[in-house]
Amino acid sequence: NLVKKYCPKRSPKDEEPRFTSCIAFFNILNELNDYAGQREVVAEEMGHRVYGELMRYSHDLKTERKMHLQEGRKAQQYLDMCWKQMDNSKKKFERECREAEKAQQSYERLDNDTNATKADVEKAKQQLNLRTHMADENKNEYAAQLQNFNGEQHKHYYIVIPQIYKQLQEMDERRTIKLSECYKGFADSERKVIPIISKCLEGMILAAKSVDEHRDSQLVIDCFKSGFEPPGDFPFEDYSQNIYRTISDGTISTPKQEGMRIDSKTTVGKAKGKLWLFGKKPKGPALEDFSHLPPEQRRKKLQQRIDELNRELQKETDQKDALIKMKDVYEKNPQMGDPGSLQPKLTETMSNMDRLRMEIHKNEAWLSEVEGKVAARSDRRHSSDINHLVTQGRESPEGSYTDDANQEVRGPPQQHAHPSEFDDEFEDDDPLPAIGHCKAIYPFDGHNEGTLAMKEGEILYIIEEDKGDGWTRARRHNGEEGYVPTSYIDVTLEKNSKGS
Repeated sequence: NLVKKYCPKRSPKDEEPRFTSCIAFFNILNELNDYAGQREVVAEEMGHRVYGELMRYSHDLKTERKMHLQEGRKAQQYLDMCWKQMDNSKKKFERECREAEKAQQSYERLDNDTNATKADVEKAKQQLNLRTHMADENKNEYAAQLQNFNGEQHKHYYIVIPQIYKQLQEMDERRTIKLSECYKGFADSERKVIPIISKCLEGMILAAKSVDEHRDSQLVIDCFKSGFEPPGDFPFEDYSQNIYRTISDGTISTPKQEGMRIDSKTTVGKAKGKLWLFGKKPKGPALEDFSHLPPEQRRKKLQQRIDELNRELQKETDQKDALIKMKDVYEKNPQMGDPGSLQPKLTETMSNMDRLRMEIHKNEAWLSEVEGKVAARSDRRHSSDINHLVTQGRESPEGSYTDDANQEVRGPPQQHAHPSEFDDEFEDDDPLPAIGHCKAIYPFDGHNEGTLAMKEGEILYIIEEDKGDGWTRARRHNGEEGYVPTSYIDVTLEKNSKGS
């Protein structure tokens, strides 16, 4: 999910990342994707070899344990049944013994009774013999049942139940062994992917080491260099020539210098907004020949457009060849199609090809013009004195260069007359540094455009001093900027603010 989230969604036309830091990041994403794949392998191993196997084995163990417990219950039930049979035979034997004892007492009483008849005595004797015989039979039955129960009880406690416990013990030992195997499988599933994960991590380290800050800086330079030539020295304008003018023609100043004087207003107007990083981007619309761009950027844009037009021309050429071939086929085999139906498309393709050739020729002419200017400037730069390349110290960040070599001069800082003229100043790419802070003495509504409302006692940053028009440029902590009346605030400037 991380890789899918942060991997850039680029179309095939997009260029591959060129910065080494970006290439390294994409390589790390690829390694992370492989790493995640190995984690999925581990998860599958866990699911099948560990968790899934344990779940299946647990189900089998429950079934086996239930079977062993059922066997134990059956053995116990059988022993209970044997005990009941023995107990019944014992009770029956006891009962028959009491009946036989009663019959003997009755016989003895009648035998000693002189009044008893012989028939009664004989009957009592037969009853005694019957009870005694039944008592003997029940005695034998009881003895047999007792012997059988004792045998079954011995078998139950010394053979059957120990066997069941032994089976339960073996089952639990097998369960313990299975747990041990799953523990080992858990570790093995991790161990198997360690070499691949190590390679992924090594790949990430190599990707991190491949970052080359100097190469990235050079790419930025090559991509965004403007091709502007640093300005030459300002010419000396001698305003005293009219005062010390003599009749002699050998004066130091010449009238030609007046013609060479540069109109600073025109220069500033044309040059304003060319230093994009430190100044402001031009607001004008993009021109077809990219003349609004610096020379080097213009050359790159024109070259890109020429390459695109050549690709489109090649497509149209291929389409024209295909249409011509299809037309020939139709002419040879009319049943396959009408050759005349292809003529409008063929005409349109030819028209597109002519249009593209004209566009290519026009852009190549512009490219030749740019390359000629860049080459001329390069030659002039190498042949000029090195002192011309020394940049003069400036406190104001304003000023810019122009495309025209004769107008490559610095413009003076722009003075602000009213808050309504300050709108353009807020379009700078980077905020100006704070040169101090101030405290609002009075509240200010700031209804006018470009002003900043403030409350009494509010602390603001000072980013531009009052230039004599009664307004000071300030910034809130949240980054909101605007102008406030200088008389409404108590200003504290930092030391060395010009160099900060």
